[in-house]
Amino acid sequence: MRLSRFFIDTPLASGELALPDAQAHYIARVLRLSPGDRLQLFDGSGREALATLIEVGKRQVRVSIETLFDGQPESPLAIHLGQGLSRGERMDWAIQKATELGAREITPLLTERCEVRLSDERADKRVAHWRQIAISAAEQCGRSVLPVIHAPQPLDQWLQGADADLKLVLHPVAAPLTEHPAPARLALVIGPEGGLSEAEISAAQQAGFQSVRLGPRVLRTETAPVVALSLLQYLWGDL
Repeated sequence: MRLSRFFIDTPLASGELALPDAQAHYIARVLRLSPGDRLQLFDGSGREALATLIEVGKRQVRVSIETLFDGQPESPLAIHLGQGLSRGERMDWAIQKATELGAREITPLLTERCEVRLSDERADKRVAHWRQIAISAAEQCGRSVLPVIHAPQPLDQWLQGADADLKLVLHPVAAPLTEHPAPARLALVIGPEGGLSEAEISAAQQAGFQSVRLGPRVLRTETAPVVALSLLQYLWGDL
């Protein structure tokens, strides 16, 4: 039977540990686990631990960490996804699936056709929300390292700073993905609802990005990262 798995935002070490409130509430009130039940913990750095519940109370849940071990290795393909910022659940879905599919870094991009505008305060709250989406996805999928969720950036700024062996921008009229050589580090741009403008495609190409298509159909902004990352991991990663 698979053990329940939880992220702990502190380096794991042997000994006893009081779990954070959110995890404690879920363990006590939702899963209704009891002392003696076992859990799996990870700290996002690649380390994992097996632990046993020693106290399950209304105010506190404590575990005894018994075994530390290296978790699931990351894909050999380091992908930095630049995802056009979209509304609500579409962006949450993209973050969730990109985490499950092994993206190392995710940057929401502000583009010409972006329908979302964020103040600094709202941006900070959204980044915290997206990080929690990534944590939940990592807990579920067994990933031991959390992706880095960057603050939203203007597209042109991100294009100039992207550091990768292969830089790709999705475009419906372009060469197939399989025509490119295998990279170790890859940067990928996906547009928002409405796509990237021709000027933005041109700016990406001038910054060293090569246009690539995924097939004959135009995909929604939340579908494109699922298909693209799956193909990339299949070609050059760990699928």
